[in-house]
Amino acid sequence: MKIKSFIFSTALLLVGFSGKSQDVKKKEDVKAIKSMCGCYEVQFNFAETFSYSKDSLYKKSPVKQETALEWVELIEDQSNKISLQHLLITGKTEESIVKHWRQDWLFENTNFYMFNKETSWNFEQLSPKQVKGQWTQKVYQVDDSPRYEGSATWIHTDGRHYWENTTDAPLPRREHTIRNDYNVLKRTNVQEITNSGWIHDQDNAKLIRKNNQEDVLLAQEKGHDVYTKVDDSKCKIAQEWWKKNNLVWKKVRDQWEMVFLKNKDLTLEKKVDNQPLYMKLFALKPEASKEEVAKIIESYITK
Repeated sequence: MKIKSFIFSTALLLVGFSGKSQDVKKKEDVKAIKSMCGCYEVQFNFAETFSYSKDSLYKKSPVKQETALEWVELIEDQSNKISLQHLLITGKTEESIVKHWRQDWLFENTNFYMFNKETSWNFEQLSPKQVKGQWTQKVYQVDDSPRYEGSATWIHTDGRHYWENTTDAPLPRREHTIRNDYNVLKRTNVQEITNSGWIHDQDNAKLIRKNNQEDVLLAQEKGHDVYTKVDDSKCKIAQEWWKKNNLVWKKVRDQWEMVFLKNKDLTLEKKVDNQPLYMKLFALKPEASKEEVAKIIESYITK
């Protein structure tokens, strides 16, 4: 009886310890994600490293090196969801603020919109077991339409704090205006927290995807974006802009959420009335109604 009692007590202790460890781990995850908020000087670096085209006239994309100032706003903070909105600062007035990309982090999420090609995403589901302890990073475009997403575990070891995932994505803005010879960017994203900010490291494959055919690798690319923390006062105009405009963008996010909750494949029109979606949404006034927002977004969704 004493042996059985000892085994039972030990089992309870291990369960309790495991639960505590999971709680501590999740707190570390949350701390890492939230640490990406604030004002940053950003260095964007991209270079095409290898090309596999058989075309003798093939030209690599030019090396891209740019700097920018960016404010990252915490817009949602829940137990299992953290949402960060990026605002790009291109000048010294509020008119120079560009609503940039958004990243949502969901704990043990099972519903995904995985990029297919062109302007289509496939709805997919994973089991709870497959995403146990993991965070999904959902990245959205400037108009809050989907871009790419994937699930992985935050790693905290040897003084490092990072998250790594490989997933398919549309062509980046720097490419889709100058390239039409591939239609999928398979991204391996590493987001790592550093003492001075954070790093977004990328190893990307440029793919040609056609229905019922194997993907063709056209080229590979290296990306290295360095976010260096600076005083929040340097991003004051972005903070002020968000105070004036956050309500209309909340309506945009809410409308997209209604679309995503349908849990079905999604295809978007590139243009309506000869305008891309972001142009119509950027033109909205802060007091725009949710009906006006819904009408615009629904007009871009193919039936």
